[in-house]
Amino acid sequence: MRFLPFFDLRGTARADLVRDLMAAMAVTFMAVPQGVAYALIAGLPPAAGLYATVLPTIIGSLFRSSRHVVAGPSNAVSLLVGGGVAALSAQLGASPTEIAISLALAVGVFQVAAGALRLGSIVDYISAPVVLGYITGAGVLIGVGQLPNLTGSPGGGGDILHRLTVWGEGLGETSLAALGIGAVAALSVVVIRRINKNLPSAFLGLVISTAGALALGLDATVKVVGDLAPVPASLPPLTVPTLFDPALLTVAVATTVLSLVESSAVGRSIADRTGDRLDLSVEFVGQGLSNISAAFTGGYPVSGSLSRSALNHGAGARTRMAGVFAGVFTGLILLLAGPLFDRTPVAALAGLLVVVAYDLVNVPRIRQTFKAGWADGAAFLVTVIGTWTLRLDHAIYLGVTISIVLFLRRARLLVVRELAVDARGRLREVRSGDGDQCQRVRVLHVEGPLFFGAAGELRDALTQAAAPGIEVLVVRLKRTQGLDLTTATVFSAVAKKLHDEGRHLILVGMRPACMATLVRTGVAEDVGRDNLFPTQPGWFEAMDDGLRRALALSEHADDSPLRRYLDLREARAARRSLEGRRPDGDN
Repeated sequence: MRFLPFFDLRGTARADLVRDLMAAMAVTFMAVPQGVAYALIAGLPPAAGLYATVLPTIIGSLFRSSRHVVAGPSNAVSLLVGGGVAALSAQLGASPTEIAISLALAVGVFQVAAGALRLGSIVDYISAPVVLGYITGAGVLIGVGQLPNLTGSPGGGGDILHRLTVWGEGLGETSLAALGIGAVAALSVVVIRRINKNLPSAFLGLVISTAGALALGLDATVKVVGDLAPVPASLPPLTVPTLFDPALLTVAVATTVLSLVESSAVGRSIADRTGDRLDLSVEFVGQGLSNISAAFTGGYPVSGSLSRSALNHGAGARTRMAGVFAGVFTGLILLLAGPLFDRTPVAALAGLLVVVAYDLVNVPRIRQTFKAGWADGAAFLVTVIGTWTLRLDHAIYLGVTISIVLFLRRARLLVVRELAVDARGRLREVRSGDGDQCQRVRVLHVEGPLFFGAAGELRDALTQAAAPGIEVLVVRLKRTQGLDLTTATVFSAVAKKLHDEGRHLILVGMRPACMATLVRTGVAEDVGRDNLFPTQPGWFEAMDDGLRRALALSEHADDSPLRRYLDLREARAARRSLEGRRPDGDN
């Protein structure tokens, strides 16, 4: 039942369905122009974008965990698909449509598998700066890619510099009619947004610019949608993917990752506002089924649309039926008014996409990313440059690699602090030589993951702390986790080295899992059972016992500040015991 979320529709009130119908109408007015425009980005017939907004939207609404996320074509995924279609068409000699539906099937299968295997948390390992970098780079590429359509002049392929060069050289052939139509479309969208954000600005902008072109007879002088591929007056056709080539896999995996990251981000942003519980594994399965349905109905890979999902929620949708209704309405428009799209100027779609490209470049988020630190800023910049210079599926892999590197870099960082007695007789972190340090006993507090990647860092920290003159090294492990064999052997090696020199290593505060690993690996014997003090219920009791053992092992610690610290702790504990109060919790 977990993967059949549409059962929550049982008992839906009629008033909720009315709200869903109204929201669906608003979503449809946005989905139709976006479907045609995004198909242009993907290098596919305009009808493919509309096909991808019918059954995939219906299936996604029924099977995903979110009530409000609307599946369908998205700008970033369309751009990635467009790059893959262009490369694979030349490589495999197949038609763009054949490649697109085969990609959709592969992406859907991968996504369903990811959901069934409960890999929902995998998207958390793709960092926000990397996603922002790809979206920003994609926005610029979308804008640059539409410049030839906007000016009616020749354009080229390749990287961004080559496209700009070819477009600039062909500006002498600019069509003023195309430029005017595109400008009217873009300006209409911007003005309508400022008047009322709830109005379908994309749809109205397209209608205004197209109607103006038809009234002035400009449709005969500029390229229209019908010149690319006529939109038939019919429901989406039945298509069967027949292309199964290993070359598809690299693009399919990259598209899978981007679609899941984008859909999860959309779902989470809306769930934060609605309070709904989002199940990412169910989201993955629902998104995968959307893509599989796209493969068999002439569409191409789809994702969760941020703009349409936000509109769906903002328009008052109550249940997942709003998305179902939106898909049905789009199908009816295709059936009844498909050929009307043939008269739409391509320049009008280009004007709409220029606004979309502008929206994708989120300047406040970019500033926030650079303020967060050099690592986040570098990840963002490298990903942006990668989208401009590499194939887009390769740019996705570059972004994933950067995310993994950043994760490993942060995951392996241990926090190792030296502890000393402060002026109030408490054990505190040493800063810039402050605190009364014992000259014979060194006390370290370690925090962080103790997996194999941190072994070198831990070894360096312990070696540095066990400087000449230090007779006993005490290491507190209360706030560590994930001790494995590689890191455990570090403690064994340090203990043996100190023992050979007549010195000692004491470990305190080990949690049960950590202590069990030390015993299983034989490290407990190397350190010495008398030098192991697992965590105890009381405040710092394991530390106190470890310090007493350290002072007993040291030959020159009678006047140690640690001795005064322990005496003060015992005095405080005795006073509190007499007063019937809790044990000392200062430390």
